[in-house]
Amino acid sequence: MFELSLMCPEHRVEILSEALEALDALSISVEDADAQTDAEQALFGEPGMPPPKDGWQRSRVLALYATQALAHDALALLQLQDFFADCQVLGVQDVPEQDWVRLTQSQFTPVEITPAFWIVPSWHQPPPQARIVIRLDPGLAFGTGTHPTTRMCLRWIAQREHPHTLGRVLDYGCGSGILAIGAAKHGARDIDAVDIDPAAVTATLLNAQANQVRLRCGLPESVTGVYQTVLANILASPLKVLAPLLCARVAPGGALVLAGILERQADELKAAYAPYCQLQIADQEEGWILMSATL
Repeated sequence: MFELSLMCPEHRVEILSEALEALDALSISVEDADAQTDAEQALFGEPGMPPPKDGWQRSRVLALYATQALAHDALALLQLQDFFADCQVLGVQDVPEQDWVRLTQSQFTPVEITPAFWIVPSWHQPPPQARIVIRLDPGLAFGTGTHPTTRMCLRWIAQREHPHTLGRVLDYGCGSGILAIGAAKHGARDIDAVDIDPAAVTATLLNAQANQVRLRCGLPESVTGVYQTVLANILASPLKVLAPLLCARVAPGGALVLAGILERQADELKAAYAPYCQLQIADQEEGWILMSATL
């Protein structure tokens, strides 16, 4: 394999990527050329915010080709195009053959939630001290236990003193279903997991089956009634919009648990939920916080 590396300004990313695709690139990726510097830019796509841009002010575009000749042929054709005037050739380099499956797997190791509660990929054996284990492999949906927000939610679940404390559980924005599965592993028996992404619904059902737990999963409109525990690990902007909906789903005396919130966003969330409940910071890790309230 050979990688063709190009530099281009933000306004050329889309047309350059389309041209590389037309020139039979096996894969195309775009990176921030200023990553890990003071000029690095963060591109986010959140509800209520402008859509993410196609690229960065200085974007590095990488295209993979099967042979060196194909990479150079593509480059020669690109250099003849008017839109390439703003672009720069960084080079063509050999990409060593690797066992990509093994390399990917090596990045995911067992994750400790508590000394007795672990997230373990299928290719690993659980550690000897693990009494409760979620088997979860990386997939299309968010939530493998490696992110601080997921770990904090699972830690909150694990810290409930008695299984019946969780009661009826709603995992809103379930992603991989890891929180719903974690609740089931800790004794919850009436669990709904919902997500706006059909791929997340599919992933949750498959992961629940792999972990031999029972839950219901579907789109948000399938939710009915109230719950003793409502979990939502999303992002701050949608959590603010969802405040009335989520609070309406919490039974009297029930718990609302929110994550996906940066430390600096705590006051925003408290203000958004003030008409319904009093949010408090229940946990924090690596700049992220977990907020909870009893309704």
